[in-house]
Amino acid sequence: MPTYTPPLRDMQFVMHEMLKVTEDFKQMPLYADMDAETINAVLEEGGKFAAEVIFPLNVSGDAEGCGYDAVTHAVTTPKGFKEAYRQYIDAGWAALACDPEFGGQGLPLVVNQCFYEMLNSANQAWTMYPGLTHGAYASLISHGTPEQKQTYLPKMISGEWTGTMCLTEAHCGTDLGLMRTKADPQADGTFKLTGNKIFISAGEQDMTANIVHLVLARLPDAPPGIKGVSLFIVPKFLVNQDGSLGARNGIYCGGLEHKMGIKGNATAQIVLEDAVGSIVGQPNKGMNGMFVMMNAARLGVGNQGQGLIEVAYQNALAYAKDRIQMRSLTGAKAKDQAADPIIVHPDVRKMLLTAKAYSEGGRALLCFSSMLREKEHNHPDEKVRQDSGEMLAMLTPIVKAFSTDNGWTATSACLQVFGGHGYIKEWGMEQFVRDARINMIYEGTNTVQSLDLLGRKILGNNGATLRKFGKLIGKLVEEEGSNAKMAEFITPIATLGEQMTKFTTEIAMKGMQNPDEVGAAAVDYLRVAGHLVFGYFWARMAQVALREIAAGNADPFYLAKVQTARFYFAKLFPETATLMRTARAGSAVLMDTNEALL
Repeated sequence: MPTYTPPLRDMQFVMHEMLKVTEDFKQMPLYADMDAETINAVLEEGGKFAAEVIFPLNVSGDAEGCGYDAVTHAVTTPKGFKEAYRQYIDAGWAALACDPEFGGQGLPLVVNQCFYEMLNSANQAWTMYPGLTHGAYASLISHGTPEQKQTYLPKMISGEWTGTMCLTEAHCGTDLGLMRTKADPQADGTFKLTGNKIFISAGEQDMTANIVHLVLARLPDAPPGIKGVSLFIVPKFLVNQDGSLGARNGIYCGGLEHKMGIKGNATAQIVLEDAVGSIVGQPNKGMNGMFVMMNAARLGVGNQGQGLIEVAYQNALAYAKDRIQMRSLTGAKAKDQAADPIIVHPDVRKMLLTAKAYSEGGRALLCFSSMLREKEHNHPDEKVRQDSGEMLAMLTPIVKAFSTDNGWTATSACLQVFGGHGYIKEWGMEQFVRDARINMIYEGTNTVQSLDLLGRKILGNNGATLRKFGKLIGKLVEEEGSNAKMAEFITPIATLGEQMTKFTTEIAMKGMQNPDEVGAAAVDYLRVAGHLVFGYFWARMAQVALREIAAGNADPFYLAKVQTARFYFAKLFPETATLMRTARAGSAVLMDTNEALL
């Protein structure tokens, strides 16, 4: 059976030693009194909940899955899920980073992100039930009417009700402009929605009294395509004027998907039959509100990949220290045993360090992105708010795609450490791999994220935001360029930073002649950008660690950080050279292949 220990020490390092989040909080009146001790105490308790309450349900929840009653359309979650959720809301975890005006605790998003990393490590399937509610909350807090906020947000923030996002239909996935679900206006100002949605995570469950579905649909006079999509609140149970639950609405689960992973989460087929809904925002402008939820979800999905890397790494490391097989190539290390622990073998270490480097790099990026989100919404300086929002928009597809690609790579590597035992269910590793695979697909496949990054976020403003990130790198290079101990970390990011300008310009020029050139290069481009971002954070982490070592701090944590940074730059970062070469290979080798694909 797998085990899990919350990585509190590394979270504290990223927040307090590298990012110095409390210094940023002092500039935001909303968080001016927030201190490191409070953050650490909250996450310590959150780690206990993750490790002691929901982690023990992960393997059993995967084995049991969700139950579906075709007559009543009811869904039952695996044994223990409902009781764990009650503990979650009783302890106030649902309200952690939500607006106090509606009952939230008002803690910074970075605290919630770290908490959710631990939940995702412990049990991604369970975590998706409350996790999706945060996205629905973000959409309503931004685009809901005062009445909608008062009706729904207090119950969603308390955790009494959950939320979902209902986008996909059987004939259209990412291309939401093709959707057919319709919404007919009623005399009382409501709408009746009819249609079918699929792949709705947490779309039905037995854990809460109500589910608040955010549904995309078309009005009768809507223009074609994505410009004719509107957003609606469609609750499972209608809500009376006094806030009590009324009649059952015409929205129900028509079946559950039979999936490769996350089996403890109900991935529902949702049927709408004259379901009563209220419009969110303006008619035909539904994507404005939905993109708020989708972008929050994309950061959340990156966090899911992050969580799975961490738990897979912990278990692979423990196994590699214990499992004996063969002798070290440089001579016996465990002379009192018949063979050496497999951690002595170079390739086993490579697999372990790959997972460790991707986990710790991903944690730094997610915390940094969370702080950008806080600055965008709460910093008193308008320019800081604008710059933070712009930077976050560029980093969001990297968080989603790079972190989840790495999640697949790292969990697979950790399974490999176990050898044949990794393929056997009882060790738990194959579940991490299966669960990690979905994260590359939903909330916009990683190819879609790559097109968004290159086409919209980079080329859309002629690389202006990328240049702003380049200035962060330039500042670090200026600080450490003459420090010989930092050279192995600084030189690679300085070099790649310079190469990115030419690389991006080449793709832009080719794309102007043939748009397929952008499509052919996008996935490779995102991974190059992902390594540039990870490289920047790994250099910063090495900088902090080396300063602590130079000051006489003998804590092995800092030496481990430097060693991992060294591995990352030597073994993983060089992937960028190959990626730039394949991106430059162009579209012809893909598109001029009709005979090959007969």
